Amino acid sequence: MAFETFRMNFLDNPPSSIGFKWPNWLAAKAWDIEILLDQHKEDLLSLQGQVDVLAGGPPCQGFSFAGRRVEADPRNSLFERYVEVVSVLQPQALILENVPGMRVAHSKKSSGELEESKKNSSRPLSYYDKLVASLDMHGYQIDAMLVDCSRFGVPQRRSRLIAIGIRKDLSPWVEGGISRVFELLEQARVAQLAELGLSDSVSAKSAISDLEIAGHELIASTDPDLSRPFQEVSYRRPRTAYQKLMHAGHVGRMDSMRLARHRDDVRDRFARILVECRKGVRMDDESRKTYGLKKHRIYPMASDEPAPTVTTLPDDILHYSEPRILTVRETARLQSFPDWFKFKGKFTTGGERRTKECPRYTQVGNAVPPFLARAIGMAIRQLLDEVAVARSFFDEDIRKQASARKR
Repeated sequence: MAFETFRMNFLDNPPSSIGFKWPNWLAAKAWDIEILLDQHKEDLLSLQGQVDVLAGGPPCQGFSFAGRRVEADPRNSLFERYVEVVSVLQPQALILENVPGMRVAHSKKSSGELEESKKNSSRPLSYYDKLVASLDMHGYQIDAMLVDCSRFGVPQRRSRLIAIGIRKDLSPWVEGGISRVFELLEQARVAQLAELGLSDSVSAKSAISDLEIAGHELIASTDPDLSRPFQEVSYRRPRTAYQKLMHAGHVGRMDSMRLARHRDDVRDRFARILVECRKGVRMDDESRKTYGLKKHRIYPMASDEPAPTVTTLPDDILHYSEPRILTVRETARLQSFPDWFKFKGKFTTGGERRTKECPRYTQVGNAVPPFLARAIGMAIRQLLDEVAVARSFFDEDIRKQASARKR
């Protein structure tokens, strides 16, 4: 499902501003990373030395404090496959994004791992520790920082662990070492806000107020991925600087605007919550019991603040003024996806299918916010430019010294 979204936006009909080339030796489909390494390792080896930056984000469910933090979750070890791709491609720099919990060790350890931890330190190893050690063995220096996405123009409080590495043969040319990239990230953040005309904090209302139901007629609509028609809000003129950024480049009907079909009693309960409960914070156990809610994570959104962290579950967040959950498009707005970006697949899934399917709400909730990704890209580009300049100055000095010796 996620690949079909990727195909639609980057392969089939990309905007003129997007330059993306799919390799001709690789079938245009979703690839399991282990199968990719098994069937195309020689093709990947042919790219060695040609890749500037490799970006990845191993699944976070086993690390996330919003979930169960299951140490035995097989997805936890997928960072090892990421490291294997790094070792094959040998990019100049690499990026890895995950939840803060990746840096926190699980409470239960195997006896062998506990013994190894005791030998080296009093602290058990986290998966981030293992990642750094593994990448160090493959020739990379790594540093990481917890980043609040709301500081980058994303209308959402979303803390993420951003790990950035550089190949060790390049690190001597970086003044201050790999931590220099996070100085450049701060510079990129400030420059991005100025360029986009955004303040240091974008509120939820300034992000999605043009998509409110109140005072507007709902329209009947259809979607090729859905079996039945639904209601949605018509696309309207942008009201804020952020909304203008989101509208840019969009043509025609907006995608993924389906409104949830809440029962009357559910709408009534949500309306009471919006009136009676504090907004912008998670409902506590007593409040959830009062309203007969079994979910452990429900946030009534505050209009004048960035939204809480968007997750893969649509009923984690209530709209700030309307008794309903958010549409996929509204959650995409809170992630800083532009309106031209379309999503494919079913909207939600449940039960055992949640480990195998990636519907639209999941695609949005798992994504790196584009505005954060943009700033990271700017920072790494500047880092590699600085490396290139330092090396060129060194080469020039060597040439001058050689020429002086000949004279």
